[in-house]
Amino acid sequence: MVDQFFAQTAHLIFAALWAGSVFYVAFVVLPLARDGAFNTTAPLEVISAKLTTISRISALVLLLTGGHLAGTRYTADSLVETTNGQLVIAMVVLWALLAMFVEIGAKRLEAGLNGKKLREPAADALGLYRAGALVGIALLVVSGAITSGFAASL
Repeated sequence: MVDQFFAQTAHLIFAALWAGSVFYVAFVVLPLARDGAFNTTAPLEVISAKLTTISRISALVLLLTGGHLAGTRYTADSLVETTNGQLVIAMVVLWALLAMFVEIGAKRLEAGLNGKKLREPAADALGLYRAGALVGIALLVVSGAITSGFAASL
């Protein structure tokens, strides 16, 4: 029981941290860069690297804690046949999408920054990061449905 508490708590903290970080970059940092608020690539290079690190660590923690939670709460049949189980599968798909959007967005941003450009790479990566932010919000909504028991009552 204690392991479930720690796994679920770590799972939710890292999910919120990851989703919030992507949201902040997508809706605050990149629009500022696109609009010319930065006069050097250095801050964006650091932000991109930090976000990539947060993303990779969070993805690993979510894989480990989510795998533990799913393994102790569900059978193969209940993952497919129950609403909560189907939401867990949806979370895995959303998790993969979020990781993909951040990785591709970071590569696009870094490629442009290496050319010492600011506005163009920020604009090129913005859509990917915004899609990732929306996926992050969807992850938190699905998480809320599972942890609150709302989905089980449907």
